[in-house]
Amino acid sequence: MLSLMILGLMFHFGGQDPDETPPNSEMQRQEIVNLETEAARAIQTNTGTFFRRVYADDFAGTLSHGQVVNKTSFISAVQTGEVKYDAFVASDINVRLFRDAAIATCLWSARGTFRDQRFSSQMRTIHVYINTPHGWRVVSGQVTLLPPGAQQPL
Repeated sequence: MLSLMILGLMFHFGGQDPDETPPNSEMQRQEIVNLETEAARAIQTNTGTFFRRVYADDFAGTLSHGQVVNKTSFISAVQTGEVKYDAFVASDINVRLFRDAAIATCLWSARGTFRDQRFSSQMRTIHVYINTPHGWRVVSGQVTLLPPGAQQPL
C-alpha cells in the first residue's frame, strides 16, 4: 500500500528533480529571447505598452545609475521624452530555465541623445522571469552600465 502511495505521489508531482528543466525548454528559452528583444525595441521607441503587459505588478529593479524602480517608475523612465534613441539593441542573450522560473542575461547597446547630449553606452542586464498562467512575467531586473574600455578582474 505504501509503495502505491509513493508511486501515486511521483506521478502527481512528476517525479522531477527540482533543478530539472521543463520538457519544452527550447521553446520556452526562445520565448524569453523574443521577450528580451521586444523589450529593447520598446525602449528604443520609448513605449511602455510592452512593460505593462510583461512586467509583474510587483516588479522591483535597479537602473544602470543605481535608482531602485518598481513597474510604474520603470515605465516612466522608458517613456521619458528626454531620451531619443538612434539604436537600442539586445544581444548576447542567455537564458537559464528552472521549472517555472528563468534568468535572462544580455548586453544592451544604446546610442542616442539625452538632454541634448549625444551618448553611446553598453549595459549588462539580468531579468528574473516567472512563468504564470498568463505567460512569462518579469519580476526583477538589474542593469549595470559598462565603463568604456575598462577591464576589471571581478
